[in-house]
Amino acid sequence: MTPDSPPRAQAEPLTGPQGASARTFGGIHPLVDALAGRIRTCRDGLPGLEPLTIDPALEAISGSLDGEELFIRNEVHRCQGLRKLHLETARLGAGLQILHCVFFPEPSFDLPVFGADIVAGRGVVSAAIVDLSPVTGSLPAGIDRALAALDPGPFSQERELPAWGGIFSPHVLFVRPVDRAEEERFIDHVAAVLGVLAAAVLEGTAQGPTDPATVNRWEGQQRYCKQQKQNDKTRRVLEKAFNPAWADQYIENLLFDDPPAPSSPS
Repeated sequence: MTPDSPPRAQAEPLTGPQGASARTFGGIHPLVDALAGRIRTCRDGLPGLEPLTIDPALEAISGSLDGEELFIRNEVHRCQGLRKLHLETARLGAGLQILHCVFFPEPSFDLPVFGADIVAGRGVVSAAIVDLSPVTGSLPAGIDRALAALDPGPFSQERELPAWGGIFSPHVLFVRPVDRAEEERFIDHVAAVLGVLAAAVLEGTAQGPTDPATVNRWEGQQRYCKQQKQNDKTRRVLEKAFNPAWADQYIENLLFDDPPAPSSPS
């Protein structure tokens, strides 16, 4: 379930994540680099973690946009209770840098969707968001209480959620960090949120594929993915760098693929 490789004239596969050169993935904003490292540390402690096989051409992608080089790196795993853990980092020239991370639960487990994103450009972070988003009407009670107990600390610039932001929980943090102290608080809060998710994963048990709760969560995750696909900014960047057909496949099949039907193997 991966899109075709980008056209060779516009996007050549690079070496994989472990072999990528410093030139290719260097120059990343410190917050993007530090948060990616913290997410990997939290991810690697999840039970039953294993990599998911994707087209090698999608592990490291290169293209061009408005005369600047675009590089995208993808890491995809799964673990107990989570069907896909996706971490994407991207850089456009010496300016725009993006971290996008989503952990999708197996619908048979009563777990939320973890999401974290950073958008930075030329030393300034314009957006940083993290949440455990419910796939049904509300978060599981234990997760809701655990998130309510977290204190992310003060941030001087809070941001307004987008029009499609109804998918987020009441505990979503969406800010514009203005200095190193706020960046570090954001990283620590992401790790705390991942700690809440990890505890829920360890305690979780699967329900049957035909259980009404499983089916409800499957339908809810489909709605979550549909709402995320309404972010036209991502689509426009990919369309300009590659082409519309490839952008559609990348979004539909890698970024926000619908969960398999509960009766199907994951």
